[in-house]
Amino acid sequence: MTQNFTTKIAVFQKKDVRKIIHKNEWWFSIIDIIEVLTGTVRPRKYWNDLKKKLIKEGYSEVSENIGQLKIIAPDGKKRETDCANTETIFRIIQTIPSPKTEPFKRWLAKVGYERVQEIEDPELATKRTRMLYKLKGYSKNWIEKRMRGIAIREELTDEWQKRGIKEQKEYEILTAEISKATFGVTPSEYKKLKGLKRQNLRDHMNDLELIFNMLGERVTTEISQQEKPDTFAENKKVAGRGGNIAGNARKQTEKELGRPVVSKENYLQKSKNKKKLK
Repeated sequence: MTQNFTTKIAVFQKKDVRKIIHKNEWWFSIIDIIEVLTGTVRPRKYWNDLKKKLIKEGYSEVSENIGQLKIIAPDGKKRETDCANTETIFRIIQTIPSPKTEPFKRWLAKVGYERVQEIEDPELATKRTRMLYKLKGYSKNWIEKRMRGIAIREELTDEWQKRGIKEQKEYEILTAEISKATFGVTPSEYKKLKGLKRQNLRDHMNDLELIFNMLGERVTTEISQQEKPDTFAENKKVAGRGGNIAGNARKQTEKELGRPVVSKENYLQKSKNKKKLK
């Protein structure tokens, strides 16, 4: 999968800001930034009004440098939303009266610079991801599984690319095929079970869930590399077969443990429980 399809969540003062790689640099969701800086409950309307004002005042180049990019919406689906690169975001936030503007500028510059560093040294991205999970309170063992899962996922999407999978919708269908066979639920159903919205599902899986998720995706990659499917229909069958291997292992595990592997528990709940205990 190309990086253009990857939505990341950056965090500014405990507020989520969605970002995506476009033209080899970070582009940020403008409505997320509006919400962070203003605290408005209607960031989309605020942005629409501000955009009209900018154009009226002669900031037409700002509008020209805004792109409608598909990023993950609160309902978990990818939807087009106004995004802009660091330079354009700087121009926009200069027009927003907020005490958070200056610290946000420093944060934005840092995030943009990190991307330049990661292009020069890709290993830095991995180190930063580990550190981010650590700061959020995840255990070292969980982090190592999650990082291995990320690598396995990348290997799978690279393999799908070689087999002619190009469209985002196709990736979603194949991923759902593996998940359904592995866990008995699609990713969207799984997120609903855990009470998640736009959060990354895998960031809310426990050890066993991560392990079976990795197994389904790794076996799918192995089968694909061996059989080299050349149509979407064939890739879908391979995804189902890979997921079935993990699904059978999950069912056997559940039989031994006497409880389901698929859990309603998520990291957000764990964090709240920890705070209550303090």
